[in-house]
Amino acid sequence: MNLRFGILGGTFDPIHIGHLIIAEEARHRYDLEKVIFVPAFVSPLKAEIECSSPSHRLKMVELAIEKNDHFSVSNTEIERGGISYTIDTLRETREIYGKDAELFFIVGADAVREMLKWKDPEMILSECTIVAVSRPGFPLDHLEDFIPKRSSDGKPGTERVVIMEIPSIGISSSDIRQRVATGRPFRYMVPEAVWSYIMQTGLYR
Repeated sequence: MNLRFGILGGTFDPIHIGHLIIAEEARHRYDLEKVIFVPAFVSPLKAEIECSSPSHRLKMVELAIEKNDHFSVSNTEIERGGISYTIDTLRETREIYGKDAELFFIVGADAVREMLKWKDPEMILSECTIVAVSRPGFPLDHLEDFIPKRSSDGKPGTERVVIMEIPSIGISSSDIRQRVATGRPFRYMVPEAVWSYIMQTGLYR
């Protein structure tokens, strides 16, 4: 069987336990060799939202995953700069792991419902399998209405999208940032090393 790799992108501002739960569930369910966390330089659909510096976000991901040998982090989008397009990241990942590698792009249901706005969505479907992760408030039924009818290699779009239902995780990076800013507790929403980093650097205050 060809080696399988998961790709989990995002701003990770900050990374939290929900991200880690999703990554581990996908690794187990789809028999992935590893899950690669890819912090965005600028997310295309969040370009107007101000984020923490890439160096802070990258460091927090490194701290969060350092004890899991099946997780790794890539700074490809940060190094590339500009808008972080999924198709570019998939192609760079394939250059590293080879044409026979199977790529699984892990993304929330809310983002999948915006897929027709992504850059080159048909080409994305020809490069990888999309793992659509359940999120509260974003139903996963009728996903065919939100994805291209066919990939660029002619396969039905629905054949390249799989649904991964997980227990509801009521944690978001935006809520954590607000909690830090207002002095409310957030310690167990993030890995201990990330909590320490946020406290030491004064992020989000």
